[in-house]
Amino acid sequence: MKDSLRKGVSFGLTSAVITTLGLMVGLHSGTHSKIVILAGILTIAVADAFSDALGIHVSEEAENTHTAKEIWGATVATFLTKFLFAMTFLVPVLLLSLSAAIIVNLIWGLSILTVLSYIIARSQGKPPWKIVGEHLMIAIVVIAITHCIGDWMGRLGA
Repeated sequence: MKDSLRKGVSFGLTSAVITTLGLMVGLHSGTHSKIVILAGILTIAVADAFSDALGIHVSEEAENTHTAKEIWGATVATFLTKFLFAMTFLVPVLLLSLSAAIIVNLIWGLSILTVLSYIIARSQGKPPWKIVGEHLMIAIVVIAITHCIGDWMGRLGA
């Protein structure tokens, strides 16, 4: 895969998993509302996908080493990957009870991150457990923090 596409896909996947899971867990803890979580996922899929794509675009331009084609390749890959993978988190919320959907989405998201991290580690010749562990730990910290924030906000609103 071309470097610009690889960058966009890996960034988009990682961002889709971490931001969507963090948002879902935080909103679930604070509201326990299916409609709020659905709206949150849709918002992440659209607004954050555009934001991440523009962020990659500007970052690539700032390096001043990439062609316009490479920059736009990373931009489009980031947007499409972030948008499409964030949207996959809608399916369990639409089809399952909210508690079950959160669990399924946690498994789904952490599985995506595990596979991506494994692929990255193998391509760099590094021990997979190290890269996978590091990335999962960061994701779990984000999920734990957003859960605590949601609980806190829920208590403030009660």
